[in-house]
Amino acid sequence: MTPRVEAFDHWIRDTLVALNTELEERYYASETPGDISGIGDDLKQQLVDQGREHIAGLLREGNTDEGFDAGYDLLGNVGLYMASCRRHDITEPSRESKSPLVEASALAMQLGASLGVVPRFASAHLELHNLAVDGTYKSFTRLQDEFLFLNHNTLAALSYIQASEALLKILPLGVSHPITANLLRGATSALRDVIKSNQKLFERLDVNRFFYCVRPYYKPHRVGLREYRGANAGDFAGINVIDLLLGLCRADDPVYSQLLVDKFLYMPPDEQLILRDCMRRESLMDGFLESLQSHAEANWFQENAALFLETCEAHGETARQHHEQLVQKFIETPADRAGISEQADLTASGPPLPVLLKSLRKLADMRCAVDRDDIPSRFNDIQRLRAALGRQ
Repeated sequence: MTPRVEAFDHWIRDTLVALNTELEERYYASETPGDISGIGDDLKQQLVDQGREHIAGLLREGNTDEGFDAGYDLLGNVGLYMASCRRHDITEPSRESKSPLVEASALAMQLGASLGVVPRFASAHLELHNLAVDGTYKSFTRLQDEFLFLNHNTLAALSYIQASEALLKILPLGVSHPITANLLRGATSALRDVIKSNQKLFERLDVNRFFYCVRPYYKPHRVGLREYRGANAGDFAGINVIDLLLGLCRADDPVYSQLLVDKFLYMPPDEQLILRDCMRRESLMDGFLESLQSHAEANWFQENAALFLETCEAHGETARQHHEQLVQKFIETPADRAGISEQADLTASGPPLPVLLKSLRKLADMRCAVDRDDIPSRFNDIQRLRAALGRQ
């Protein structure tokens, strides 16, 4: 880490966090916490100017090429600065044709292009690639609700990854292998850990603090000429690997494949490779269905298929939980209460909230194999497996 990179990292971890925290406290203390205009303008200017000074120095220094980890970490720091500017309405995509953060855009595009990722901070920068220094990792603020949100998102992501790795290990063994039972149990256990972690988050996270003080840092913003959607907690390969290997979602479904295409560059390159490989694999569900005709009475089929269905049910429960608790409680309800459900810049993904909710409902129903004829649901295939096990 060069002295300039180290100084910028210290500024991100210390001064940026302090400025953001003070601004959030001022916003939240006002009668209308959603209206931040005219509040803390001196602090906002300090944030812009100090960040620009650090980044201008890094641009002059040039690309020191210290490897992927160093470059990805620096991109995250530039992204945290740009996202903070977006949160405080210093930049706003609808009123700009290009980002006013010229130096930050230049450095972010240079880094993003060289690393093979989008030129903005992604969820991995706050979850899976976030080095703690003296017990404290990078965040936007020092608010306990943000730490709570990041802690549980990280725990959930790691559990999803654990489940996906167990399912990946089944591929070279096959659905009839005796060890497949152990791997399916491991995947189900990891998914249940997701459920437990999420439930704790839903119980402890303050709705208003999240809606007004955490969520706004994940909004879309411009880098150079182009607007990039906000970071999403699902921007890692694990959850989609589970979708594809269980067979609940399919890579040849144009709606689902579009989701994958849109998120590829928001993931680190090693995750992109894992997901691309899974897109060409036969799902475990199809493997069991192919064995249904001739091996349904076999002991291995009865055991492994039953465990497979438990894994599908656990994955479906995580999807229901996310949509019906997180999205509804922490985004939909407070937006309705504030009368801003139709606000253009409300969501991290970009589209208006009603449009986003509709697409999220479809995705959740695919993961739950709900009986719907307007989506490629695996409901009937799940029922066939249940019938073979005498569970209907």
